[in-house]
Amino acid sequence: MVQNGPLRMLKMLDIGKWPVFALCSLEELRSIRLACVFGSAGNEVLYVTKNDEVFVLGTNSSGCLGTGDIQNTIEPKRLDNLCGKKISQIGFGSGPHVVVVTAGGEVYSWGHNAYSQLGNGTTSPVLIPCQVSTNLVNKKVTAVACGSHHSMVLTSDGEVYAWGYNNSGQVGSGSTANQPTPRRVTSCLQSKVVVDIACGQMSSMAAVDTGEVYGWGYNGNGQLGVGSGGNQPTPCRLAALQGIHVQKIACGFAHTLVLTDEGGLYAWGANSYGQLGTGNKSNQSYPVSVSVDKERVTEIAACHVTHTSAAKTQGGQVYMWGQCRGQSVILPHLTYFSCTDDVFACFATPAVMWRLLSVEPDDHPSIAQSLKKEFDNPETADLMFLVDQKFIYVHKVLLRIRCEYLRSMLHNNDEEIIEMNQFSYPVYRAFLEYLYTDSINLSPEDAIGLLDLAIFYREHRLKKLCQQTIKQGISEKNAIALLSAAVKYEAQDLEEFCFRFCINHLTMVTQTQAFADMDSELLKNFISKASKVGAFKN
Repeated sequence: MVQNGPLRMLKMLDIGKWPVFALCSLEELRSIRLACVFGSAGNEVLYVTKNDEVFVLGTNSSGCLGTGDIQNTIEPKRLDNLCGKKISQIGFGSGPHVVVVTAGGEVYSWGHNAYSQLGNGTTSPVLIPCQVSTNLVNKKVTAVACGSHHSMVLTSDGEVYAWGYNNSGQVGSGSTANQPTPRRVTSCLQSKVVVDIACGQMSSMAAVDTGEVYGWGYNGNGQLGVGSGGNQPTPCRLAALQGIHVQKIACGFAHTLVLTDEGGLYAWGANSYGQLGTGNKSNQSYPVSVSVDKERVTEIAACHVTHTSAAKTQGGQVYMWGQCRGQSVILPHLTYFSCTDDVFACFATPAVMWRLLSVEPDDHPSIAQSLKKEFDNPETADLMFLVDQKFIYVHKVLLRIRCEYLRSMLHNNDEEIIEMNQFSYPVYRAFLEYLYTDSINLSPEDAIGLLDLAIFYREHRLKKLCQQTIKQGISEKNAIALLSAAVKYEAQDLEEFCFRFCINHLTMVTQTQAFADMDSELLKNFISKASKVGAFKN
């Protein structure tokens, strides 16, 4: 399986870490925009060029290259019926079979099909990409995940459809009969909005918008996390994660990783190679917390054909654990990589990609990079803001384009220096830099001031970014201050997040000076609300 998620930007040189690309010429490598190395041995590759042509090369087991035959090829071959389709996601099985999703939400599949994993109603292999349409008409598919011989997709309205091999209930239909065409996974998911999916070899997982996690299928190693070893033919909620808001899921061969909205990491399932990162090799049927050097995790990675796990932290450090070229790494190990993808290229067996990669040459700056370079540049600026006796150099035309409030403020204003006293220098500088970069780089405490500015200037996207920064940077020490700010600025989603964090870390939070200095009215409301959720029960 190649999980859904943002496409990873790589320097061109990094793609060469996958041995199969040694078959490509330098000219061919330079043409690549998207790529996926797949298969049970990592000997197959599909790539998309800058002009949206699709090519494949490598071993052609079960016709998994989609070329119309079963002949291996060391020369790239073009897949005409996928050219121009704008592939956005890809999943693969162990046969192998391949399922791709286009930007328009269409699904195509080909390759091994002995268990109907291609979703076309037959068990015959398919040698060219064919659209999967049964029950997916008028549905926009946004993500795909594949197990050994089953397939699963997620639609834009939060529905999950699955098909293929079902000997352990991995299709979620309530039986163990193979599913020949896409069928919606209902039961506990009937009225839920699913936001992420993942597949192990013979298991399936889903996270919903409320943060709950559901699993179904094979459970012999505890990979469903429900506390027992019995298979589940329909989705079953993980009760052990009650109160924990999961955002992302990743599945290895028989283990599962999840990432929470607080940057926490949990794992469960098979652990014979240390792939859970718990410091031992004992399987776990319940979720266990995994510490990555006390840093917040922002990305998790696993692939259903490997026993390897990886994670990236907020500070940009990449860790790996599990099977590492035949060795067992039982605790998260800091690597020298800058992305989790390189872990699978260099350490995993087989060397496959856990997601579709976007390959972007770095020899020419983009518009965004050029604008970022010009922020606070006195050589090209035509306007200066004076804040706390410090100058910030900007460009009037960009401010007018990017901010409605500043457009009005600068209308018929020919001044070259504008003094700003309403906000602090770090806050106003971060705001102006945001107009150039679309991102913010502030401490959670300073992000509170920027949140104030975003509300005052009616910058809704900036408000969301501030709330995200505050969520990622919350700690026992600053939780009360951030909760107070959320209440002050009527940021209800942020307020609920901060409150939940305080409840989950109640002992430490109540011992801080911030709690002792808490506003009486806020303290009264906090205690009342905490009591209602049972925080003070023995």
